[in-house]
Amino acid sequence: MVTAIRIQRTGGPDVLDVADVEIGEPGHGKVLVEVSAAGVNYIDTYQRSGLYPVPLPYTPGLEGAGRIIAVGAGVTGLSVGDRVAWQGSPGSYAEQAVVPAEMAVRIPEGVTDESAAAVMLQGITAHYLTASTHRVREGETVLVHAAAGGVGLLLTQLAKAKGARVIGTVSTPEKEQLAREAGADEVIRYTERDFVAATREFTGGEGVDVVYDGVGASTYEGSLSCLRPRGLLALFGASSGPVPPIDPQRLNKGGSLYLTRPTSADYTRSRQEIEWRVGELFDGIANGTLNVRIGARYALADARKAHEDLEGRRTTGKVLLLP
Repeated sequence: MVTAIRIQRTGGPDVLDVADVEIGEPGHGKVLVEVSAAGVNYIDTYQRSGLYPVPLPYTPGLEGAGRIIAVGAGVTGLSVGDRVAWQGSPGSYAEQAVVPAEMAVRIPEGVTDESAAAVMLQGITAHYLTASTHRVREGETVLVHAAAGGVGLLLTQLAKAKGARVIGTVSTPEKEQLAREAGADEVIRYTERDFVAATREFTGGEGVDVVYDGVGASTYEGSLSCLRPRGLLALFGASSGPVPPIDPQRLNKGGSLYLTRPTSADYTRSRQEIEWRVGELFDGIANGTLNVRIGARYALADARKAHEDLEGRRTTGKVLLLP
């Protein structure tokens, strides 16, 4: 038996219970990992609340890192003792987790378990948004909402590395400082200024090439208004709530705009694609060109507090549980 967080019913953070569970041996094509760090993400809160239904009871946590302690039949290329990280496999809020070998990638020297866990979901998200959803090019201008959050800080760094001008939105002076340290050229405190008017001002009325919006309900309409003709809104999250249905004519009137709702699963459809994205992220961490900010660390038993702080926007950077 190992300690894990279990959800018996959907609801608020109070439904996250500490429990002893039976993990068992890894089956065919899987590995058993002693979890050293588990990432906390907004998708965990959506599953906990019932917004994204999952079979119950359920152990949350779609990303993590740790050391392999057992290998199932049919696994090649991975051995007991290897440090690995993963994303897309539930059950990381636990002392041990069974992970499909096809989802586990080795952690290279120069990358800590915490940093690896911190970029498996948010880092891959930032990578596909800037490299695939909209291939950021030199000279473009991008708007990043929640620029001091886990994805926001990574998005800002990756977009700057490609030669873009980055405008970020934040809520506090402290978060503005973090966004600027990540490379943001302009920062808008949306609590003090209308971000649409400020974005238009910063771009001479032209608008931005792409908006990366993980906030959702409270920002999507303004995000569309920040785009230049034929600009793209990449709506990749909904921390303020889901976006209501959009009339396609809104895109027409805005200047033949594009709207997409990407998800990580569609940008990690092959082992080759996973290794490409993770490899570039790990290389950046190892050579110091990509800074991964761990904003908060919580004990496994404090998962409720982690969710409360994340949803209350009291965190910056990456939130981790440390089993």
